Amino acid sequence: MCGNNMSVPLLAEAVTVSGVEKETAAVKLLSLFSVRHGWADTLTGIRLPHVKFICPHAPPIPVTLNMKSMMPAWFDLMGLSPDSPEDESGIKKAAENIKAIIEHEARNGIPPNRIILGGFSQGGALSLYTALTCQHQLAGVVALSCWLPLHRSFPSASSGNKNLPILQCHGEMDAMIPVQFGAMTAEKLKSIVNPQMITFKTFPGLPHSSCPQEMAAVKEFIEKLLPRI
Repeated sequence: MCGNNMSVPLLAEAVTVSGVEKETAAVKLLSLFSVRHGWADTLTGIRLPHVKFICPHAPPIPVTLNMKSMMPAWFDLMGLSPDSPEDESGIKKAAENIKAIIEHEARNGIPPNRIILGGFSQGGALSLYTALTCQHQLAGVVALSCWLPLHRSFPSASSGNKNLPILQCHGEMDAMIPVQFGAMTAEKLKSIVNPQMITFKTFPGLPHSSCPQEMAAVKEFIEKLLPRI
């Protein structure tokens, strides 16, 4: 039963891009929107033959910032400033769901230290929170155009894995999550993990989106942390 995706709800709807060789590592990419409209095309540029890419979909929930309309989201959003109230229970529940995928992969032969969590916007935020509170040492985190949820609870909320490599990327023209918030997050992360583990890259002219240069940095990060074995 450990190989049954139906036992892990998020995997039932996830898009999985398999490696062309024996899979010895995995990357989980979380986006606020359906991967079919977000990461699907991007994956072709960062794929590695021995790495499986798993892209879970955020479920539709009522989002306060969207006038309580239903939309795909990992947790509720009340605002996008550092002082906005946060959906603590929703964030923690979403993190547990991602940790269930990590456990599923471990049972099926890919250990946590060969797994990178990553995502864009709210997906990147959830990746950071999940990795920092996970009892396992993960290979790393890719955090694109995002922030650290429940930042006031850290460093005490951290599981204590201080050697967690984190690649943060942010567009300098991001009007939704200003680059200053990304810089504040990078400074906060340096109080949680060893500062040399943090790489913060900004991209001139880039709004709340991605670009080929950013994806090249992501691929380089993944290649470095998940070599063939």
